[in-house]
Amino acid sequence: MPYPVTVAIEPLVVGRNRLTTAFRLILAIPHLILVGGIGFTVAAGSGSRGTAYGGDTGLLGAVAWFLAIVSWFTIVFAGHHIIGIRQFTLYYMRWRVRALAYLMLLEDQYPPFGDAAYPASLTIEDPSGQRNRLTVLVRIFLGIPHLIVLVFLIIAWWLTAVVAWLLILVTGEYPRGLYDFGVGVLRWLLRVQAYMLLMVDEYPPFSLN
Repeated sequence: MPYPVTVAIEPLVVGRNRLTTAFRLILAIPHLILVGGIGFTVAAGSGSRGTAYGGDTGLLGAVAWFLAIVSWFTIVFAGHHIIGIRQFTLYYMRWRVRALAYLMLLEDQYPPFGDAAYPASLTIEDPSGQRNRLTVLVRIFLGIPHLIVLVFLIIAWWLTAVVAWLLILVTGEYPRGLYDFGVGVLRWLLRVQAYMLLMVDEYPPFSLN
């Protein structure tokens, strides 16, 4: 069965915009402030009620993680994910996937502020039936194996992105192997974040596909 979190990227390997690539980190700053970049989060709190703060959340992300605490209570005790919270979290994550695709050189088109069409998109299917209260209860512990793997994947992604940045400036091309790796890490990252934000109950696969 396909995983209920889908990240779609329109490939952009050749004919890259060298000028915006050269200043990509600067150009992405407004989005990084709002939806965060790709870094490491320090957990605060205890158990599944813990939240996260750090450079990878942004202002909207901090709100989304706080609302995940609220959702933890509503799902564990009532089996219900408040629709407004779910819609806000989905809004944040859709914005985030566009911003990260731009930051990490997967796309050249400047991402919109808010929810609009973009070559990088995210789809999260609504859970069918009753939510799994048990896995929500211990969600933070279940996510630990993925978080450990993501530490190494994100380090590798930054290293390959630096190599790709240099190659785009020189040749105007993003090597396809490095590009596919970056897309794979982005998919893995967003699947895990959707799981930790309680958007889905299915355990994320250990896969770049």
